[in-house]
Amino acid sequence: MWQSIEQAIKTETGERFTIEKKRLISTSESNLAYQLSDQKHNYFIKIKDKNHFNHFESEAYALNQIRALKQITCPEVIALGSTLDKSFIVLDYIPFSHASEKHWYNLGAQLALMHKGSSHGQFGWQHDNYIGDTLQPNNWRSNWKTFFAEQRVAWQLQLLSEKSITLGNIDHITNICHDALNHHEVKPCLVHGDLWMGNLGFTDSSSVIYDPACYYGDREVDIAMTELFGQLPYDFYQGYQDVFPLDEGYEQRKLIYNFYHILNHANLFGGIYIDQSRALLSRILSLH
Repeated sequence: MWQSIEQAIKTETGERFTIEKKRLISTSESNLAYQLSDQKHNYFIKIKDKNHFNHFESEAYALNQIRALKQITCPEVIALGSTLDKSFIVLDYIPFSHASEKHWYNLGAQLALMHKGSSHGQFGWQHDNYIGDTLQPNNWRSNWKTFFAEQRVAWQLQLLSEKSITLGNIDHITNICHDALNHHEVKPCLVHGDLWMGNLGFTDSSSVIYDPACYYGDREVDIAMTELFGQLPYDFYQGYQDVFPLDEGYEQRKLIYNFYHILNHANLFGGIYIDQSRALLSRILSLH
């Protein structure tokens, strides 16, 4: 496998590369991450089962779309590949450092610039992709509330129902979420789609986002997710607000947007997330 990785790097960069140092960064049941070095170049590589190659293709495409906007830093995609039983993605290695208040402020401001500087005629994405390990449908729609209610909330509820987990009538819940987004004017922009503390970092000079689940949607979905597992530092939100203030009613809409992610966690991990899904649904129903 390592020879295949070396060859993929050589092919894409046009430079010789032989692994001299290999450092395991993280490991999970289905995912390995390494820092690879030949003393001259440093790369970050993720390795999964071969059937995850589409995940890496989707990740590479999204990272390239973010980089093309030149508003916020994300890893450069070096190579993709697969062996008989594994798939992999090679990115440039970015060493992270401690974040200051200024780092957090700049991250918020740069995310706002990404949202403000990107646009599309419809909501969706060029292909379906993944939120974690869950397929995320992205069929183009001209109406935001229809897109989110059907392809985010209803989709997750249907996946739960296939596991014999029911929160209520799917059509009814979907309609509630649809109607909750009424009177909110949205212009499609590029969103990260999975923006939480674990998918961002800082170098001495820049803010970095990675592991995206991009699509063209409401910018508020990114801000909402940063609040899902505890808010980011105040300076992040101040930086965002100074560049691109949020619209009135965000506090109610974020419940709908984060319902999607809690449902996804329920699908992926079950347990307490099923209870959290029910609790959040009760809050949403009480407001509408």
